[in-house]
Amino acid sequence: MSWLPAPQEPLLRVAVAGGTHGNELCGVFLARHWLRCPEELKRPSFSAIPILANPEASAICRRYVHKDLNRSFTSTVLSSKATPDEPYEVTRARELNQWLGPKGSGQAFDFTLDLHNTTANMGACIITKANCSVFAMHMCRYLQLQSLELPCRVFLFQPSGETFSLDSVAKIGMALELGPQPQGVLRADRFSQMRALVASSLDFIELFNQGTAFPAFEMEVYKNFGEEDFPRTEAGDLAGVVHPQLQDRDFEPLQPGAPIFQLFSGEDVLYQGDRTMYPIFINEAAYYKTHKAFIKTEKIMTSVPALPPLPSALTHSL
Repeated sequence: MSWLPAPQEPLLRVAVAGGTHGNELCGVFLARHWLRCPEELKRPSFSAIPILANPEASAICRRYVHKDLNRSFTSTVLSSKATPDEPYEVTRARELNQWLGPKGSGQAFDFTLDLHNTTANMGACIITKANCSVFAMHMCRYLQLQSLELPCRVFLFQPSGETFSLDSVAKIGMALELGPQPQGVLRADRFSQMRALVASSLDFIELFNQGTAFPAFEMEVYKNFGEEDFPRTEAGDLAGVVHPQLQDRDFEPLQPGAPIFQLFSGEDVLYQGDRTMYPIFINEAAYYKTHKAFIKTEKIMTSVPALPPLPSALTHSL
């Protein structure tokens, strides 16, 4: 496991984004609430900035207007020249990059938390980069300890190429997935759970800024190693559905030979892999367009080094 170094200064420029996908309503309505009542995001050493990331998609309760905003923060998109007919999300990605970044620069925000809902039975899932920071992993552990009644798992996402998500613009970024919740629906329990997890995230930053030290620990994490598409006809149409024995079993072990799909003809399709897999985002509604029935992950145990306190001279200056 490769670790990015711990911050050497307090985290003062913090953002919480909702509505990156306009039909994932916990983040949409939390962002709107915080824009009216920002004091909820204030802590003694900093104030987090609330952001409604994709206001146009949020206004029409759609995932996006023209293209997925959360896949638009690549160097190609961010450095492209503006054109009159470009997708709205390309324009918005550049705006957010100028506000929160620029991506990869020393001027970027210290930390960004991006809020999402999933239709899959994921509980709470924190997504961070596979070459993650010690700080991010300690925040994940803190959230797990503060959320004992709700499973809070950690997904170390390894993209096949350049990072492309909104949270990748900040120096340290994470995404919070919470489900199940249907698209375009706001559930009171998920809304309260997300609100509490955001509050705990900000509390952790405050503890770090005030000079708290956090000891080393062991943690279970999940890492992606592939994707699985639905069975399809020669014309490309669906030929089957997620098997009833797999549905809603995100993060549970799937053994070789277990059924994963049920064809419309009634036959079962079995998992042909040679190792135990832990599927996530099972039957996620947003992934039908991208030909993903679920994401394949492996579960590993990782040793996270201690997060040392900030130098006293820095914390005393807050």
